[in-house]
Amino acid sequence: MKKITTTLIVLLCFSNLILSQTVEVSADIRPRFEYRHGYSSLFPDDADPAAFVAQRSRLNIDYKSELLAVMISVQDVSTWGDTRQILPIDGNDSFSLFQAWAELNINKNWSTKVGRQSIAYDNERIFGGLDWAMQGRFHDAALIRYHNESFMADAGFAFSQTSQQNEGTAYNVPGFFTYKTMQYLYAKKTLENASASFLFLNTGFQKFDINDEADGVYYTQTAGTYFTFPISVINMSGSFYYQFGKAYPLNVDLNAYEFMLEGSYKPQNTLFALGFELLSGSDQGGADNNSFFPLYGTNHAFNGFMDYFYVGNYTNSAGLNDVYGKVVFKTGEKSNLLTSVHYFGANGDLANNADSYLGTEIDLQYTHKLMKFATLKVGYSHMFASESMSLIKEGRPNDNTNNWAWAMLVINPKLFTHSVGN
Repeated sequence: MKKITTTLIVLLCFSNLILSQTVEVSADIRPRFEYRHGYSSLFPDDADPAAFVAQRSRLNIDYKSELLAVMISVQDVSTWGDTRQILPIDGNDSFSLFQAWAELNINKNWSTKVGRQSIAYDNERIFGGLDWAMQGRFHDAALIRYHNESFMADAGFAFSQTSQQNEGTAYNVPGFFTYKTMQYLYAKKTLENASASFLFLNTGFQKFDINDEADGVYYTQTAGTYFTFPISVINMSGSFYYQFGKAYPLNVDLNAYEFMLEGSYKPQNTLFALGFELLSGSDQGGADNNSFFPLYGTNHAFNGFMDYFYVGNYTNSAGLNDVYGKVVFKTGEKSNLLTSVHYFGANGDLANNADSYLGTEIDLQYTHKLMKFATLKVGYSHMFASESMSLIKEGRPNDNTNNWAWAMLVINPKLFTHSVGN
């Protein structure tokens, strides 16, 4: 009788799980044409512009129930024509696992999430999914999570290794700010019309001696807050982060900060926004490192779409003062036009007492929703660089035309949905 009772209890629990579950399969296909004539850096003399079509092809499988959520996402990121036809294998090794995680719901407030996952918080300045980049950004990590109606907190942990070794833990996987170990605590409180969050992040990087032998780990700490609140009809948002410890990849003392404040106003169908962001920098030729770097955020969304700053570049730099304004016009029932202007200046002192003004960038982006699962985006950006920009961009000339144009089709249909017990 005891065995029968136990079996019935197990079956009851299992049936309860089965009676409330959803499986969804979706795709993300996005070809993007780009014309580059001074993208991310000043255009050199006697060079031809670049043009290509890149494509992300991603398949997502989502499973959700009362006790468990699972996400598996595979993708191919390639350039049109980069693999010769009729090869038996993909010649550019472009296929990869983007996400593979499981989240166990311990109760209505607590859960744990483990595996390869995208981590994004707030405006994605420090942690972001980097959806603009075809490959996106993921972390192999474990999270302990708490949430209720107005408060949430995540504690994250990661430990990276090159392979499954029998001896030692030396880690030498290349990559921009690729960490050996990571721990963070994120907490957010939401009020009726305001919110505030706190982040403390500790990242450890493998240190090597002059013989390229593993020689311990050095750590960078980042702590700060992001907040939103209204002032009458103006919506305010801002952030402040402080970075300390050791600087990647120099292993020298770091003392740096980021501060941002933005006000936005949306009467009817037009959005207006003004703001500034200060990212501290080191003096050129100086001994101290005061260069802030936003680490694992979606940096393309900040400091101009041409990616001159902090998108895989500009580490240990002169920093940045970015004063900007933007307007989003509704151009139709399913379309809008974003226009933005950035005024850039160096935060640290430049060599030879050069003027801190770096340049002005103008960005245009048109978005049109063609149908429920398809959106067309077209953009154009132009950088008006000063002579001082040459000092931070490999000495390249500043008087050539620097512009960038692109067009992207985003197709993301739901291919299959099945629900039981909902």
